[in-house]
Amino acid sequence: MCGRFALQASVKELAQAIEVASVRIMEERARFNIAPQQAVVAARAGDYGRELVELRWGLVPAWAKESDIGSRLINARSETVTEKPSCRDAFKRRRCLIPSSGFYEWARTEGRKQPYYFRMKSDAPFFFAGLWERWEGAGGKALETCTILTTQANDLLAPVHDRMPVILNPDAYELWLDPAVRESNDLTALLRPYPAAQMTSHPVSLNVNIALFNRMRLLVRTTCGSGWCCLRKTFHPLPQVVADRSDPGGWSHPSAYRCKPTNDSAELIAPLVNSA
Repeated sequence: MCGRFALQASVKELAQAIEVASVRIMEERARFNIAPQQAVVAARAGDYGRELVELRWGLVPAWAKESDIGSRLINARSETVTEKPSCRDAFKRRRCLIPSSGFYEWARTEGRKQPYYFRMKSDAPFFFAGLWERWEGAGGKALETCTILTTQANDLLAPVHDRMPVILNPDAYELWLDPAVRESNDLTALLRPYPAAQMTSHPVSLNVNIALFNRMRLLVRTTCGSGWCCLRKTFHPLPQVVADRSDPGGWSHPSAYRCKPTNDSAELIAPLVNSA
């Protein structure tokens, strides 16, 4: 599956990579911990050619009664996408590309989950195969959402997880984004594992588990089970990171969380600001 990813490429770089006709988003700072239900950049076919837009991650089908269903549809299995009611219409008519610089996956080791960061060896941005939908709620308010397709893991990911996001080759962009293409066999042929030889990975801090933690240091290779202590500016053993519900600032205020190392070190407060 794909539950978190990063995007460091600029809007200009993305627009050039897929030759878009219009850009309907503002330039953003690099993001290192994009999570479900957040806004993501996507490329799709528009009325006047390809366009870069912003969609909420978590597909909400047009027929859904409530938008809450989106939290359960952040991924769609490529093997069943032509059959599932939540995705089959979007697969035929509303496909998109979702850019990324790398993504996270978790391996279960010694009773806990260790995050790993996967990227291209070239460090070049790439595009996930995605689907998008337009949903209208009460009062006609529109919500545009998306999901990321997944496939069987390649040899690099297999030791960590049995699934991976579908990453498309550049020569597949034209076919994938063409709304006139409806033949499922032509499209499903694109949904295969990306070559492992072109990718690399390394373990990263458990701080990626916290959706508000958006710092470049999340991408740094670290020893399994370590976390970054922003107060002491150093790594410390951190087998588990949990938010402290007894501290109102740890949950309701977006500027801080309380990390609780399971060793004897003191509780540490680490601000979650968007700085490297």
